[in-house]
Amino acid sequence: MMLLLRRFEEKAGQLYGMQKIRGFCHLYIGQEAVAAGMMTAIRPDDNLITAYRDHGLAIAKGMTSNECMAELYGKATGCTKGKGGSMHFFSKEKRFFGGHGIVGGQIGLGAGIAFADQYNGNDRATICMFGDGAARQGLLHETFNMAVLWQLPVVFICENNYYAMGTSVGRTAKQTDIYPLADAYGMPGDSVDGMSCEEVHNAIDRAVRRAREGGGPTFLEIKTYRYRGHSMSDPAKYRTKEEVEEYKEKDPINQVLKVITENNYATQEQIEQINEKVRMEVEECVRFAEESPWPDDSELYKDIYADTDYPYITD
Repeated sequence: MMLLLRRFEEKAGQLYGMQKIRGFCHLYIGQEAVAAGMMTAIRPDDNLITAYRDHGLAIAKGMTSNECMAELYGKATGCTKGKGGSMHFFSKEKRFFGGHGIVGGQIGLGAGIAFADQYNGNDRATICMFGDGAARQGLLHETFNMAVLWQLPVVFICENNYYAMGTSVGRTAKQTDIYPLADAYGMPGDSVDGMSCEEVHNAIDRAVRRAREGGGPTFLEIKTYRYRGHSMSDPAKYRTKEEVEEYKEKDPINQVLKVITENNYATQEQIEQINEKVRMEVEECVRFAEESPWPDDSELYKDIYADTDYPYITD
């Protein structure tokens, strides 16, 4: 999974440079262990909502590379019919409730999704993700308060990649650890090594179990690192090359590959087969996107209102 996410994002970055992909584009390269560790800890019917760095999480949640790449292209076969682009992936079937362009806007929505499940009496858990920059939004505090008060089955996850849109955590707050924010609300909180998919799995597994058993919300600060800039337009001059290389030495994919080879979990031939399978899937999704049609002009006024006969749609 991590290899697929990495290769998909590398290809997206390349295609953006070729102007095949337009608009905003935030790559997940370096953060793959978060997605991989999470998906082995939750059920397919659990909910996931996140911010605009959403490609990797969407694919990990079960959305196809084809529909995701087509969405980046703005094609009709994309996961939101080519209308959402990079920041607004969505799948009702996979219970992936989107990337969101408003910083922190999804935090309240995540609690709302969890409230719906609690109200309906099922045992789904909701994973609500945001970045370190969004942790400074007032909505977080309002949501934390209500989530604890109502003991909602939600796991709040801050993917702390240290630089938000380009400003380090240390320049935005005196307290550089974010997980203690949970203490003010009597919510369990913890810090997790986001470069280790095993550590991510264990932490989320504990939190999800608590949510299902009626124990209420948990706040996890998963410390990870993006190798690229905030978006494709960001040259990332606010950090040193030495720092980036230091984190690449802890690369999650290389760590897992080392464990696999040292323990003979797979032969070199099997590893090559995985590499080839991923390469072919990425090639296929690009071909699919290239050959897919553009949305028809009539789509402009669709999917805006719940009532299709709403009288002011075209007025």
